[in-house]
Amino acid sequence: MASPTRRMIPLWRDRCLLRDREVLNLRDRDVLSLPDAGGEPVFLGLDGDAPVFAVDLSALTEADALATAAADTAVDLRQLVGRLANAEAAVLGYARGLCHWHRSQRYCGACGAPTRPSDGGHVRLCTACPRQHFPRIEPAVITLVEAPDDPARCLLARHAGAGPDSYALLAGFVEVGEDLEDAVRREVAEEAGVIVDEVTYQASQAWPFPAGLMVGFRARAASDTTHVDGVELIEVRWFTRAELRERRRARGHLGNLDSIDNLLIESWLDMED
Repeated sequence: MASPTRRMIPLWRDRCLLRDREVLNLRDRDVLSLPDAGGEPVFLGLDGDAPVFAVDLSALTEADALATAAADTAVDLRQLVGRLANAEAAVLGYARGLCHWHRSQRYCGACGAPTRPSDGGHVRLCTACPRQHFPRIEPAVITLVEAPDDPARCLLARHAGAGPDSYALLAGFVEVGEDLEDAVRREVAEEAGVIVDEVTYQASQAWPFPAGLMVGFRARAASDTTHVDGVELIEVRWFTRAELRERRRARGHLGNLDSIDNLLIESWLDMED
């Protein structure tokens, strides 16, 4: 914090602060009042020789937070991802996740005493017992399910609350005592009534909303019979590559641009029928 090259990223209740449509990444004299207005700064790392910190202004009203940082507005990170460089989006996601964790881990889950930040904000120590608290990560699986026979098709679902023509991949959280592949099999069976056998890892994505890790898979169904649960899913459909390419032409993209589902679908479309 004593470095003259330090930079500080202010956030307010999980939102990024913007000035003139640019995310604030404050330098030098602009950061002096921020730690007093918010919580203890969280050290994110070094950008060259510049230490980068995040500071959470959530204890303030929105108006006071904007005034303190000389910002125009507070915007959710997911609304900004499409126009941010990957590195900037990653740093903001890191800052958002850590600040959220600090707000939700103010007390010890073992004895109920207050906790205090340590190790640059990457650990919280109980003030009464020896318990150390670390940022939690909640793993979830997201899966592109392929049909077992020709023509080549993949399964997309319309989730409860989604629009009438809005489809996405199947996803769900990993349960205690469950490996990732079995989480895929369980989620697909529970939600869509589809039994899958072969499950293959594809890629992963940090998902700090607030603390997720999305692990992407491709799975092959044993049958194309479906039966939605009617709770999380309203409808499931098998789509051919031609149908998805037509939807992409009409919509400009498939899936959410800030989500790994876009990558999983696009990589499947790149395969030969």
